[in-house]
Amino acid sequence: MNETVLKPGVECVDIALGERSYQIRIGSGLIGTDSSFDDLAVGQSALIVSNETVAPLYLKRLEAALGTLHSRVQNVVLPDGEAHKHWATLNQIFDKLLERQCDRKTVLYALGGGVVGDMTGFAAACYMRGVPFVQVPTTLLAQVDSSVGGKTGINHPLGKNMIGAFYQPLRVICDLDTLSTLPARELSAGMAEVIKYGPIADMTFFEWIEANIGDLMARDAKALALAVKRSCEIKAWVVGQDERESGLRAILNFGHTFGHAIEAGMGYGSWLHGEAVGCGMVMAGRLSHSLGLIDQEFLRRLESLIGKAGLPVVAPVLDARDNVGRYMDLMHVDKKAEGGAIRFVVIDGPGRARLQAVPDDLVAEVITRSCATP
Repeated sequence: MNETVLKPGVECVDIALGERSYQIRIGSGLIGTDSSFDDLAVGQSALIVSNETVAPLYLKRLEAALGTLHSRVQNVVLPDGEAHKHWATLNQIFDKLLERQCDRKTVLYALGGGVVGDMTGFAAACYMRGVPFVQVPTTLLAQVDSSVGGKTGINHPLGKNMIGAFYQPLRVICDLDTLSTLPARELSAGMAEVIKYGPIADMTFFEWIEANIGDLMARDAKALALAVKRSCEIKAWVVGQDERESGLRAILNFGHTFGHAIEAGMGYGSWLHGEAVGCGMVMAGRLSHSLGLIDQEFLRRLESLIGKAGLPVVAPVLDARDNVGRYMDLMHVDKKAEGGAIRFVVIDGPGRARLQAVPDDLVAEVITRSCATP
């Protein structure tokens, strides 16, 4: 890792992946600071990818910082939202790269939330078979989860994130100031990905979140900084051991199997990703309880914390005629499904998790119990 002098108050988390290692930098005022980027091996050309919501807030600031590093800084502004995470939007990035005759040393900068980060990373992985990119996440969810670890991709009508690549960024820049402009719903969505780290890996962190959920939801700067750093540390530890999700990394998908079914079944963008994951964690917690892996008291604590974060705890009905069947069909397309069996991340006791196949009748019972009445 390059040695560099960082501005006071900047925290760093290293992702140890050999020659693909990189650093997450966490602090305030980082987007407009050229020192956030100046020790990267970069080319003459840069393309900032953002969206219609984020660009008016931060695009000029990032352009100014990058102007001292690149002779050409261009941008493409995409429509905002999960509903636009598909081929047509991805092609807008490729169109700009080709129109501007960008070479293979062009650096892409993803300025936005998880959708922008996932699509920019996928474009970087594909353009000229791979160009460098930097993650500049502006939502809590992206800072604590999607910007870290190199998962990139787009959605398909039949399944979320089913088309993509593992492709690591050069760096992740988490500017905590961006969290002050997040809508309340987006803040709650990000808290789902913060909360998940406790039950699967760190009960001390879970207990800290329980004690500080009020400050977190009130956007206390110190509380958010700690939450972002600890979440990144846990994800860095997991990704460093299992970059391509062949085993351990799957635990990061706690709540996501149910959650992805909710997103696909309702139509992408109806619920935010974090809202679906929050509800999915309630369902996965109930599944873990049905398997005898956690007691009723821990399940109550988990559901209470998810509710205090402003996340839904009642699952939606996806099909009034055959709701269980609809959920099961969608979950069979999940990336963790294997040999026709749906596999779930379950809590193997507080602070531990594992991936396992679960009998359909138990899954059906959890779906029925968790869903609102049609």
